[in-house]
Amino acid sequence: MDSVTHLQLNIPDTTKPRVVVIGGGFGGANAIKYLDDQLFQIVLFDKSNYNSFWPLLYQVATAGLQPDAIATPLRREFSNKKDFHFRALEVQRIDLDNKHIITDVGSLRYDYLIIATGSKSNFFGNELIRKYSFGLKSIPDALNFRSQLMQAFERADMTQDPVERRRMLNFVLVGGGPTGVETSGAIAELKKHVLCKDYPHLDLSQMKIYLLEGNERLLATMSEHAGIKAKEYLEKLGVIVKTSTYVDKYDGTTVHLKSGEQIESYCVVWSAGVTGNMLEGMKPEWIEKGHYLVDPSCRIIGSADIYAIGDISTLKSEKWPKGLPGQAQPAIQMGKYVGKYLNAVVEKRAMKPFKFFDKGALATVGRGKALADLLDNKLQFGGRFAWYIWLFVHISGLMSFRSKLLVFTNWMWNYFTYDKGNRLIIRPFVRPDENND
Repeated sequence: MDSVTHLQLNIPDTTKPRVVVIGGGFGGANAIKYLDDQLFQIVLFDKSNYNSFWPLLYQVATAGLQPDAIATPLRREFSNKKDFHFRALEVQRIDLDNKHIITDVGSLRYDYLIIATGSKSNFFGNELIRKYSFGLKSIPDALNFRSQLMQAFERADMTQDPVERRRMLNFVLVGGGPTGVETSGAIAELKKHVLCKDYPHLDLSQMKIYLLEGNERLLATMSEHAGIKAKEYLEKLGVIVKTSTYVDKYDGTTVHLKSGEQIESYCVVWSAGVTGNMLEGMKPEWIEKGHYLVDPSCRIIGSADIYAIGDISTLKSEKWPKGLPGQAQPAIQMGKYVGKYLNAVVEKRAMKPFKFFDKGALATVGRGKALADLLDNKLQFGGRFAWYIWLFVHISGLMSFRSKLLVFTNWMWNYFTYDKGNRLIIRPFVRPDENND
């Protein structure tokens, strides 16, 4: 569609206060779930028409799940709310003086604004890395990586050039947090159980999986026990783990480390940092290090009727002096709180300040191998039992019964057959330096 000049927001007028939510992820979806549409008109803006369960994006990227298994249409999710309106649009800026949301098809006044725009990959100003590496922050990101992954093996099976084959079979993951750990483990299991059958004539001993982390250990946001065990599990799977290692640059063919080492690769996943998806028009004093500073009611400090939740916000406390962790649970809990809080504001009821309940952290490395930090890190363990907990938590976290059923069915199939049935190159990925013709 080349033009949107003929489109309008087409949101009906209302006598009720209007709550505009920007972002339909964990935070935004839970805020809408708890908002009373008899008290408010609720409007959601998101450039995607679905909510995706991003902790399982790496499984879409590594052919373990199909995209619709972790995505739920937003319109269907909130079809029970009679005064809910969704628009698949990207917000351009906020007009604070007039309390308007500005989009490319029109503007809309708000009474209350909830910002739940989440985070995006932080490339720290390195444009070459941004251009040539893969992020894993959305379903399109995951599908692009999956295509590149599968194309690499197809081409490696045909090339006679050993240098090209090495580049095609080297996979580099930058960032030793949950995304890097789980993705590298999934690729290693793909190599061990699936690719050896698909490509019997390809020497997979040449395939190398590198996990690079700048800190001294993996999973820096989890316990030291979790980081040590993750490294142990990954190395048993054949992953080359390098800690205290920094990437200097990546030109699309070679990863240059600050130590001087070079790794030839066409496939680099960048998960070394994130920053908030900021909105134009917000006041600079509301922002600290790419996040909006919020008070214990999740309202942006210094603003009137503007709330920020999830990864886009920073809520500091004595226990969390740098803000809450960038995980699903803070976003979910903040979303629920703000929905209930705004109901209480209109009904003139008092609400206690938001308090984050830390349920712990989980990460999986592969079949039967996971790490768990529970009960405020008082309980730390790994192995098969932690893996069962990880499975249960991630199944229960999916929004729809259909998604729960699809994911469970896929996992059972993968577990008993050692096969991942989503190795389809549906839309071939074209590298930025390749000819599109």
